[in-house]
Amino acid sequence: MKIHILLPAVLLPVLGGLTGRAASLAADAINALGVDLLPQTAPAGGNALLSPYSIQTALAMTCAGADGQTREEMVRVLHFPNAEAAVDRSFAELQADLAGIMQRQAARAESMHQYGITNEPLTLTTANRLFGQAGYDFRPAFLSLLKDQYLAPFEALDFRRDAAGATTQINTWVEDQTHNRIRDLIPPKALNNATRLVLVNAIYLKAPWETKFPAGATQPQPFHLAGGPDADAATMSLSHSLGYARREGYSVVAVPYLGGELQLVILLPDANEGLAAVAAALKPSMLAECAQLPEQRVNLHLPKFKLEPPLMPLGKAMQSLGMKTAFDVPKGSANFDRMAPRRPDDYLYISEIYHKTFLKLDEAGTEAAAATGVAMAASNAIMRPPAPPVEFRVDHPFLFAIQHRATGACLFLGRVTDPR
Repeated sequence: MKIHILLPAVLLPVLGGLTGRAASLAADAINALGVDLLPQTAPAGGNALLSPYSIQTALAMTCAGADGQTREEMVRVLHFPNAEAAVDRSFAELQADLAGIMQRQAARAESMHQYGITNEPLTLTTANRLFGQAGYDFRPAFLSLLKDQYLAPFEALDFRRDAAGATTQINTWVEDQTHNRIRDLIPPKALNNATRLVLVNAIYLKAPWETKFPAGATQPQPFHLAGGPDADAATMSLSHSLGYARREGYSVVAVPYLGGELQLVILLPDANEGLAAVAAALKPSMLAECAQLPEQRVNLHLPKFKLEPPLMPLGKAMQSLGMKTAFDVPKGSANFDRMAPRRPDDYLYISEIYHKTFLKLDEAGTEAAAATGVAMAASNAIMRPPAPPVEFRVDHPFLFAIQHRATGACLFLGRVTDPR
């Protein structure tokens, strides 16, 4: 029986602040999987965008139902420790941390409204859901675990009789969760009468900057295209105290969203043609270090950009990382017995993982969304004089992340080779 994993994500401007210690296990795994997948999600040299948070959350829910060799492979590929209860608790804590951002933003907006200030608040929502075949023998312990730890309620659908109707219902739920930024996550005929379960994570973010880029300062400026000539790109400018650091071969700057709990991280290679080298050297530890950068006055010049990649099936990428038996390779090897009883003529396996993302960045902030779906089928300080401002001109291909500062978890991760 088929399992489908769906991962929609939307990103918009945001706020921030928690210790996030309990969520660090989940954050480390999220960043590690993001680093593994980024090179495989788009043609070399092109723009790329994924949501490591969305992908990892949906796969963590799926892993909770795996057993035997299938579980061993998933734990290894997903960078989980063997302590499965700690994994589930960590993802629950991270989800609670992100929900807390939204709660604090709402309280802040209400407080400011009392003084006649009506600035746009940050919006950040995450949601999980299980869509399963009505009457199928799912294990109650599995459904309870996902409901309690991942806040993923079960919704019964009838894939056997109306797979097309079930597809429409799931896609509509994703659209609602992502403010219509993620449409048609499940392509036509991807689900059929053998589908038994679809696990979905959706994330939506709309985050204003802590300090907005002046609209009047945006001007066309040259951007060096990878392997080609320069092209004009609408480039924003801001002079402010920002997180900044010099590293070997690249520089990094962090621009906070409203509230300071979320931030945009830019990793800019020193050389115009240096993106490939920096991307090849990218490690989860490099992303974690970006969560708490020392501040310095920075004159930042950053191009506006919008990314909306096509639907990404991730099944082949996950298999290439070593997660094979989950996809029933070789046939008969999938073991999701903790999800539903495994019988010789009726057992679950992952048929495909679908991921779709959207991101728009401009003077006001960032809007982004993502969704991921796993489809399962049945087979038969000291004070010093201020330093002079750093000139940080993003005028050639770069890496970026939208990061939760308390844990270092990357909600979104991507690269820009052409911002136009």
